[in-house]
Amino acid sequence: MDYPENTLAAFRAALDSGADILETDVHLSRDGEVVIAHDADLKRVAGQPGMVSDFTIAQLRNIDLGKGNSFVLLREALEAFPTARFNIDLKVRAVVEPFVDVVRQLQAQERVLIASFEETHRQVAASMLPGVASSATPPHVLEGRIRSWLGLSLDTWSLPVGMVALQIPVTRFGLGMATPSMIRAAHKKGLEVHVWTINNPVAMRRLWDMGVDGIVTDRADLAHGVRNLMIAKG
Repeated sequence: MDYPENTLAAFRAALDSGADILETDVHLSRDGEVVIAHDADLKRVAGQPGMVSDFTIAQLRNIDLGKGNSFVLLREALEAFPTARFNIDLKVRAVVEPFVDVVRQLQAQERVLIASFEETHRQVAASMLPGVASSATPPHVLEGRIRSWLGLSLDTWSLPVGMVALQIPVTRFGLGMATPSMIRAAHKKGLEVHVWTINNPVAMRRLWDMGVDGIVTDRADLAHGVRNLMIAKG
């Protein structure tokens, strides 16, 4: 979709296209605000040097991300779309407690899912938000992949309370991740499988056929169309 990523315009377009969940990432501004941004630096999205954490939110708002859009706060996104569900990746350790504060203040625990590449980030946030959902971090993913690959018992694959999803790429370090055996293993453990980032309709259809539960995409319009077509076909 032709909107700058991680902006209110992009989120609105995704929801209008049929997205079920808004996937995003958060960093911390210099003045301690929880800012929606994927990258830690500004080079790719704004074409200028510097880190998100180098700027106050007032300064970040003056940076044009395209078509008059700029950085927004997590609080603003949660308020702008009060019924939407959010999948939120905690990018840095410093953002964890401020993120928790925002979720608590807006009573949004039931519509956010915590994600992170760092188990410590996930663990701390989850401990501060009892009952909140979270996705598996690399150690749990790796263990599940090894067990599914070798056909080992899943009984001792220990998963934290509240972990509801396995969010994985198609491949990682040359190893297939979104495989039928991995999907079966996750489902047996009560986990949904979400695969990222898929923008090709053919790949989307293949993954739906394999039994994935969700697709993370930049093209919610395409994903919604593919899913509806497959549902219609039965």
